[in-house]
Amino acid sequence: MWTITFLIFLSIILGIGAWLFFVWSVKSGQYDDPEGPKYRMLDDDEEEGKKKGKGKES
Repeated sequence: MWTITFLIFLSIILGIGAWLFFVWSVKSGQYDDPEGPKYRMLDDDEEEGKKKGKGKES
C-alpha cells in the first residue's frame, strides 16, 4: 500500500514541477512570437549592410 501512496505523491510533485517550469517559460517570453523566426530569416539584410559600410555599390 505504501508504494501506491509513494507513486501518487511522486506524480503530484512531478506535475507541480512541470507546471512551474511552464509558468517560468511563459513569463520569460519563450512563447511571445512563435511565427516570427521563420519569416525573419527571409528578410533582406540590406539596411544592416549599409549601416556597416558594406552595402552594394552603384
